[in-house]
Amino acid sequence: MLNSFMLTGRRALVTGGGGGIGRALSSALYDMGADVLIVGRSQSADEAAAEIGTPERPVQSLQADLNDRQALAAVFEQAVSKLGGLDILVNCHGVVHSQESLTYPIELWDETLENNLNSVFLLCQLAGRVMVPQGSGKIINIASMLSFSGGLRAPAYAAAKGGVAQMTKALANEWSSKGVNVNAIAPGYVKTQLNRHIWTDPVRTEQIMARLPAGRWGDPDDLKGTVVFLASAASDYVHGAIIPVDGGWLSR
Repeated sequence: MLNSFMLTGRRALVTGGGGGIGRALSSALYDMGADVLIVGRSQSADEAAAEIGTPERPVQSLQADLNDRQALAAVFEQAVSKLGGLDILVNCHGVVHSQESLTYPIELWDETLENNLNSVFLLCQLAGRVMVPQGSGKIINIASMLSFSGGLRAPAYAAAKGGVAQMTKALANEWSSKGVNVNAIAPGYVKTQLNRHIWTDPVRTEQIMARLPAGRWGDPDDLKGTVVFLASAASDYVHGAIIPVDGGWLSR
């Protein structure tokens, strides 16, 4: 049974791998035997690759702005070439801008939707063009609690993450019969720099803790088991699932 979770020889591309969650997911895939390439917009991608990999078995990295569609297509092609193919895609990049909806700038709306939804679809499409012909592949998107609810003061992020969940299901409907699994992980309140504006707000922190059955914020490492499951043969009959890893948030 343990062998069904192993990823030896699998080639994995992780976007946003320099961030807290992306770094943890990259580490989990690597630890289970996958060859990993991290894409990020800054030096943090290179730093994460150096931290996770070893001289004998390095993790590769590339820097790119995934809001730039030409750069996105180019870095995807380069990543697949460096990996020698593609078996696993984890879309973990994203941005959030918190502001009242009455004054929310359309420029921030456009930037958030481009980064958190449009680029995710384009990467899924590019991966699908590799995976469908080969008859196998695992695509794992990162959804959110705001895929299920509207959240607070983050209208563009909620719209994008709602879209990621529905897009994941739509692609699963098309590609599951072709050997490609498309699923998503929906992290709960996991403490990262992306949501620093929440966990540094004592009022919001108190509100969140009052609802969290687990009694604590999540840690990026809490997502490792789920990404390994979805990337491995253990999940071969799992399609279009949005799996919450939320400390029980949705159950209350």
